[in-house]
Formats: sequence, C-alpha cells, structure tokens
Amino acid sequence: MDGPVRSRLASLSDFQFGAVATETIEDALLHLAQQNEQAVQEAAGRMGSFRETRIVEFVFLLSEQWCLEKSVSYQAVEILERFMVKQAENMYRQATVQLREKKEPQNWRALKEQLFSKFLLRLVSCVQLASKLSFHYKIISNVTVLNFLQSLGYVHTKEELLESELDVLKSLNFQINLPTPLAYVEMLLEVLGYNGCLVPATQLHTTCLTLLDLVYLLHEPIYESLLRTSIENSVPSQLQGEKFVSVKEDFMLLAVGVIAASAFIQNHECWSQVVGHLRSITGIALESITEFSYAILTHSVGANTPGRQQPALPPLEARALRAAPSSNT
Repeated sequence: MDGPVRSRLASLSDFQFGAVATETIEDALLHLAQQNEQAVQEAAGRMGSFRETRIVEFVFLLSEQWCLEKSVSYQAVEILERFMVKQAENMYRQATVQLREKKEPQNWRALKEQLFSKFLLRLVSCVQLASKLSFHYKIISNVTVLNFLQSLGYVHTKEELLESELDVLKSLNFQINLPTPLAYVEMLLEVLGYNGCLVPATQLHTTCLTLLDLVYLLHEPIYESLLRTSIENSVPSQLQGEKFVSVKEDFMLLAVGVIAASAFIQNHECWSQVVGHLRSITGIALESITEFSYAILTHSVGANTPGRQQPALPPLEARALRAAPSSNT
C-alpha cells in the first residue's frame, strides 16, 4: 500500500465518536442547522455550476496525493465553487453595466481566456487555503505547490502564488471557512451514537465517506434524478431547475441521505431504525430521507431502499417545483 493511501486510512481510523459532551453537541448541531437554513435561503440560480466531475476528481486526487484529510478536499471544492461563481457574477455584472450605459464592450473572449488560463492556479490555491484551515493536520507549503504546477508544465513564482491566494480571499471577503456536508454527516453520526443507534457510528463513518465522495463525483446525475422524480417529468424547465437549487445546497438533507444509504449497505435490517432517528433529530420528512438514500444507492450499488420501489420526493418541495411552469406547457 502506498504512502498517501496508508496515511489517509490511518487518519480515518483515528476518528473517535462519543468523546464530546451532549450539551456541546446540541449547540453545534443547532449552529449547523442555522447555517444550513441560511445557505438554502441564499441559494442563487448559478450555484453548483462548478461542481463538475472532472474538477471534483482532480481536487480529490490532489488532496490524496498531498495526504490531506477528507474535510480539506470537500472544503477546497466548496471554496473553488464559491470563487468561480463570484467570478462569473462579476463578469455578468460588468456586461450588464456596459450594455445599460452603452459603453464599448470589453473583449470577453480575452477575459474568458484569462479566467481559464489561471484556473489551475486558482484551484491549487483553494486546496492550499483549505489545508491552512485545518492547520492542526497538515499545511501545504508554497514549494510543494510550485513544484506540482511545474510538473504539469505551469511555471509560477511565489509572488504569483500569493497573489492567487489573495485574489480568492478578497473575492470571498475572506469568508472561506465554509461548512461542508462532512461536518453535517459527522455531527449526525455523533448524535446517533448517543441515541443508541444499532449500527456503530465508526462503521457508518467509513461508508459515509465513500458515498459522500460518490455524491460529489456524480453530483449532476444524482440531483437530476431527484429533480425529475419531484416534478414527475423527465424534462424539467429552466425555472423548475432554478427552484431546485435550494435542494442542492441543503447539506443537512444530503447528510441524512448519505447516512441512510450507508446504514442500508452496512445492515439493512437496522435501516428503519436509523432513518427514524434521523427524522427525529433533523425534522426532515421520512419521504425526503428515503428519496435521497434511494438516489444514492441507485447510482452506487443499484439497490432499492427497503419497501420503496419508487419513493416520492417530500411533498412540500414537490409542490413548489410543480408550481413552476413545465417546459412542455
């Protein structure tokens, strides 16, 4: 077994549950729920457009090569996502102002090429920034980053690397300590352990990491299947897709879906108990949890969740989406 994989497995085995006081867990869970609610409410139509499979895979492989813990790879993806969305929004805003004021339009092809030419540098900067947020584990040095870029044929100076980090920080108003689905998964597993879940939290944790990777890598197919099911239409309209963005940004929903799917894989006889606990803890409808776990299992092992051949999306979300005009009308 090579070094990076061995190091990654060692970090997973060191993870411990049941070492935190219940009062602390309650406060932390409430804080995460409030963060999640705010993120869902603020979800914009263009959010999620840069969580593409190739980009996510590159970040995951790079994080593994640099022996970073899993939380760093997820956070790097989220930082990069927010940064690229900001860049796209700024370009759109500039174009709108120029059109309104009838100014000479900028050379958008040149701006696009400039954005693409710096994309790898920005991606690596996001990974490096994410590693600095978990400084108790490992920070990636500038020398390591520059050597990596040079191995791919990209020559940069330390000054350019620092400028790239600063560009990302300024674009996000230095707010880069973003919540990730992993934080929600691990917090819910902690609560499940205290609630007497029949499947051990450490056992679920390992499977959850694998399935969470899968959801990130198959982000579009999984969420597209959820959308089609929710509107009972194989061809969603643009407006229906925009309304569904809030579901894509709901990390609490993603976390319960991942845990439920993991429980089914680990011990399907205990699946109902785990889902019941998740519903009680989060207040998320049983249909929602079943729907998400079904989608994850279908795209991973091709299995169905117990007792539901074609689970339905939560009624509230389904009603909201069906209210949007269909592409067929």
